[in-house]
Amino acid sequence: MDYKTRLQASIDWIRHCVRQSHALRGHDESESSKNRGNFIELLKFHARGRQDVERVVLKNAPKNLQMTSLDIQKDIVHAIASEITKEIICDIGDDVFSILVDEARDTSIKEQMAIVLRYVNEEGYVMERFLGIAHVADIKALTLKMEIESMLVTNGLSLSKIRGQGYDGASNMSGEINGLKTLILEENSSAYYVHCFVHQLQLTLVAVARHHGDVGGFFKAVSDLINLVGGSSKRTDKIGECQAAKVVEALCRGELETGRGLNQELGLKRHCDTRWGSHFDTLLNLTRIYSSLIECLDIIRWEGNSDAKADASCLLRLVKNFDFVFILKMMIGVLSITSELSSTLQRKDQDIVNAMHLVRGAKFRLQEMRDKGWDSLLDSVFSFCNKESLPIVNMDDLYFPLGRLRRKSQEITNLHHYKVELFYIVGDMQLQELNSRFDEINTELLCCVACLNPDDSFADFDKEKLLKLATFYPNEFSKYDISHLDLHQLDAYIFDMKTVERFVGLKGIAELSREMVVSK
Repeated sequence: MDYKTRLQASIDWIRHCVRQSHALRGHDESESSKNRGNFIELLKFHARGRQDVERVVLKNAPKNLQMTSLDIQKDIVHAIASEITKEIICDIGDDVFSILVDEARDTSIKEQMAIVLRYVNEEGYVMERFLGIAHVADIKALTLKMEIESMLVTNGLSLSKIRGQGYDGASNMSGEINGLKTLILEENSSAYYVHCFVHQLQLTLVAVARHHGDVGGFFKAVSDLINLVGGSSKRTDKIGECQAAKVVEALCRGELETGRGLNQELGLKRHCDTRWGSHFDTLLNLTRIYSSLIECLDIIRWEGNSDAKADASCLLRLVKNFDFVFILKMMIGVLSITSELSSTLQRKDQDIVNAMHLVRGAKFRLQEMRDKGWDSLLDSVFSFCNKESLPIVNMDDLYFPLGRLRRKSQEITNLHHYKVELFYIVGDMQLQELNSRFDEINTELLCCVACLNPDDSFADFDKEKLLKLATFYPNEFSKYDISHLDLHQLDAYIFDMKTVERFVGLKGIAELSREMVVSK
C-alpha cells in the first residue's frame, strides 16, 4: 500500500510537470538544497498536510525506493508518452492522415526530426497530434523518408494512408524537401505535398536565396550588423539620435512631411525577432537608417572594445561596398512581391482561392521582375549610392570580388556578374521554389477543396471542381463512385447544404466537417 501511494504521487506530479511543459529536475537536488527542482518541490508541497502521503515519500521512504531518481522519472515520462501515443493511434483508427515534418539541430549538434500527424477524428474535429522525435544520421531525402516510415510502422501506421505532406522550407532539410516528397509520392500517389501555411513563406524564400553564396554572405552581414548595433541599448540610442537629427534636417529642407504617424523612430529588429519576423521590414528599415548605421559603426570602430572595434571595421567595409547595396535593393524587390503572400497564407481566416490567386500573381510579378526589372533595379542602386556617397562600379569593367586576389578571379564584367550571376540566378531560384511549393497539381487540389467552403451559403460550390477533386484520390473514389457523384449525389448535397437549417451560417470547412458527422 505504501509503495502504491508513493508511486501514484510521483506519477501525478510528473504528469503535471509534463502537461505544463515544466522541467522536472533542478540544478541541485540534494537534501540541503533550497530548490530541488519542480518535481521534488511539488511532491514536497503535495505531501505537506497529507499524512498518508507525507509518511511514505522522500525522506520517509526507504533510500532505495524513493521513486524520485532520474531513471524513475524517465521511465514514468516514457510510459506517459507511450499511453498518449496509443490514444492518438486509436483516435486515427484505420483512417487517412497527413504528416507535418520539421528538423532541427539540438545543443549536442545532432539532427533531430519531429513528426506531427494531422487528421479528422470521429467527431469531425481536425486534430494535430505530435507523434515523436527521431535522431537522424543525416538530412538526405532517403534517410528522412526511411525514418518517417520507421516511426509510422512502429506505431502501427502505414505510408499508404498518408493523404498530405508538409515541411518547413526554412530548416536545414530545405534542400532535400523535393527529393523527400518525391520518394513518398512514388510509393503513395495520393500523398500530395502542400505548403504548410503555418510556416512563413518569406523565411523559406530567404533560406533559398541564402544558397547563393553572395546572398548568404549578405544576410550574414545583416545578422552581424543587428547583433553588433542592436546588442547594446547605448548603441541603439546613438542610432536614434543620429536618425532624429537627420529627420529634423530633412524636414527643414522640405524632403519629409509632418503629420501623425509620419517620421516615427526607426530601428533594426534583433536577430531573434527576425527569425520569425519580417525580413522585408528589416531590410527596408536598413535603407532608411543606413547613414545613421554608418555613423554608429564608425563610432564603435573608435570607441568600442577591441572585439567590437574589429567587428565594426569589418562591417563598415562590407556595408559600404557596392555588392552589399546591390543585394540589399535586389532582395527588397523580391520580398516586396512575396511579403503580402506570406502574410496572407498565415491568416487563420484565409480564403484559399484568394491565396492561390496571390500565388499566381507573385509568380507573374517575379517573372516580370526577372525579365524586365534589371534597369529599374540598377537605377535604384545607383541612386542610393549617390545619395550615400558610395562608390559606383562601371558595369563594363572587369568584376573583382571583395577580398580576393585579382589574378585568381574569373575574367567577367561587372554587368555579367550582377545581372547574370546574381540578379537572374536569384530570380530563378525564387521562381523555382514557388513553382515547387505551389505546382499545378497542388494548386488545383487546393482550389478544388475550396469548393467545399460553406461561407456565404456555399458561394464557392463548383460541381465540376468537386468531381475533379474525387479523381485525385482513386483509392477512395472509383470511376463508379465518381459517376454517381456526377449523376445525383452532388446535386442532392448542395441542395441540402443550402436548405437545411443546421448547415446555414457555417464558417469554414472544419465546421462543415463537424456538422456532417453530427448529421450522419
